[in-house]
Amino acid sequence: MTVMLPSLALALLCLLQAGAEVPMQPGFNAEKFAGTWHVTALVANCSMFMKMKDGMKSSTATISFTPEGDLLLKLTWPMVDRCQKFELLFRQSGQAGHYVGMSAQDKKDLRVVETDYSSYAVMRELHHSGQELNAALQLLTREQDVSPQLLQKFKELIPAVGLNKDTLVILPKSGECQGGAGWHTR
Repeated sequence: MTVMLPSLALALLCLLQAGAEVPMQPGFNAEKFAGTWHVTALVANCSMFMKMKDGMKSSTATISFTPEGDLLLKLTWPMVDRCQKFELLFRQSGQAGHYVGMSAQDKKDLRVVETDYSSYAVMRELHHSGQELNAALQLLTREQDVSPQLLQKFKELIPAVGLNKDTLVILPKSGECQGGAGWHTR
């Protein structure tokens, strides 16, 4: 365990430094950003993601903003036997396009890295739970299709946030889970 601690500390430090250098959308406009997006590509270092990535399909993300400026994210993931739905609330950090989520168990940092508002967005999330720090980069599109040029642009951002291109998943289209009840608050 004592040998692992310096390695863990170094890995966390590297990831935190990479997170500090992540660019953010200049002049972020929440009103233009709100609406329905499709998660079309994803890269992460989370062990659960690594186990599930080969069976994942494109999911739907509905983004809205509270009167206080907080970001409300409703995710719908098609699973083998059901639609998994989550509702996540991220508080405004004071910097446009940067949001934080905190619960008793974990802390989340969500940043809008880049968007043109009408066709694509790239979001980066850090999730710190106990001693585990996970990072994810998501490519969101207004339509389920993603162009090769946009995918290439996304791939170029992966190392900049400290992630490995080998974990990239381009999610196949899905017509599943397009509505209904069953939200879980996280």
